[in-house]
Amino acid sequence: MKAKLAPILLAAALALTGCSLEQTDDTPAGTVKVVVGYQSKTINTVTAGTLLRAQGYLERRLQKITDNGGAKYQVEWQDYDTGAPITAQMVAEKIDIGSMGDYPLLINGSRTQAGERSRTELVSVTGYNPKGALNMVVVPNDSAATGIGDLAGQKISTSVGSAGHGTLVQALTRAGIDPAKGVEVLNQQPQVGATALESRQVGALSQFVAWPGLVVFQNKAKLLYDGAELGVPTFHGVVARRAYAADHPEVLQAFLAAQLDATQFLRDQPFEAAKIVADGSGLPQEVVYLYNGPGGTSFDTTLEPSLIAALKDDVAYLKSIGDFTDLDIDRFIDDAPLRKAFAETGRDYDRELTDTANPTRVTGADPVCGKAAENPALAGELWLDGAPKPQPAADPTCLLRAVQVAKAQGKTIRAAYIPDTELGTRWFADKSIWLRDGDGYLPFTTAAAAQRYRQAHPSATPVPYDRAVTEVRG
Repeated sequence: MKAKLAPILLAAALALTGCSLEQTDDTPAGTVKVVVGYQSKTINTVTAGTLLRAQGYLERRLQKITDNGGAKYQVEWQDYDTGAPITAQMVAEKIDIGSMGDYPLLINGSRTQAGERSRTELVSVTGYNPKGALNMVVVPNDSAATGIGDLAGQKISTSVGSAGHGTLVQALTRAGIDPAKGVEVLNQQPQVGATALESRQVGALSQFVAWPGLVVFQNKAKLLYDGAELGVPTFHGVVARRAYAADHPEVLQAFLAAQLDATQFLRDQPFEAAKIVADGSGLPQEVVYLYNGPGGTSFDTTLEPSLIAALKDDVAYLKSIGDFTDLDIDRFIDDAPLRKAFAETGRDYDRELTDTANPTRVTGADPVCGKAAENPALAGELWLDGAPKPQPAADPTCLLRAVQVAKAQGKTIRAAYIPDTELGTRWFADKSIWLRDGDGYLPFTTAAAAQRYRQAHPSATPVPYDRAVTEVRG
């Protein structure tokens, strides 16, 4: 593998600018400043970034401290494309709180621990997928590749050190391909990689949300590999500089309480939250809602044991991409501030910690099939243009019927969402691979997944999405 992360972080630290922790001209005397690094387009961090910022939850909680006789506060938000520059700025002590994916979190903990003032701690989770579906590999629409093994010898774009890169390394390794020698990895920012894929400069793009969904939605690529095939949890979380948290513990507590506010809002109003995130990130609302909608990402702030175990297993990844200082995960994690935020906001941390079900799910009455959408493994949604919100579909066949009815009525379809039959990944219905098995229709995120099903069910036959919509019967 040609790319190494150490030079990347060094370059980022030198090239990027941030506000000093020392008193600056734009910070009034007596004002406590907090610098928050986030990724507006990494929409599984929205409860600690885009949505949190847009709703003003942190500023309001800090204002309450001021109103009660405390200090005045100034919040500065810094938006980045990946976690690497956030880590570089935290090493330089120029960002106090940041959010990023699991692999970047490992690198953050490893890189920052050299300095007493830069050392960070993992304090909360923003969102996760228990199987790893937040990271995916996409290829051009005309690519002959049908599985990850077909990428041997090709150029693959990814952001080295990112969650998307970590998934690529694991997927290639499982396929028997040496990720350092069997492919050529190009270290690129997500948007650069997306352009490289479109112009055929690379054979594949491996990235984190929302990039795979975005390029597929834009008809610029198709999904080759669903990260859920790994069956390994992947998540995004929040890190804080220990020194800053020690100096201003009330700021970290306000941030975590505000993250809980944003999380609850997203759970209660996912469609409205997707609109806010779309406006703040520039991403299409249809793509945001794919991940932030019911049945998508599990937005849960608790530091669940399964996520911590996965993080420990991923430590070996650090060794595969460069020379990193060993990271003690148990010392890196501190759930005490989050537990305190739960208690102060009247929530039960231990109850949520043990509840591993997705907090949001598709519910309601299916208006076409006339039955309840109650099985999260089957239920989908149809979003019609002009409708106040998407309508539920009880199962994949019902969703196809709903699309058929909508088209017959001349209605415009914004998006249709359905969970993958094998892995449960929420995906676009019109971008899924469909099989007909008896009287029912089954969607899959990838051709490889559909093929695995056909091997176990020889009677199942492929059917294009448009034809499935046309032929489905009530």
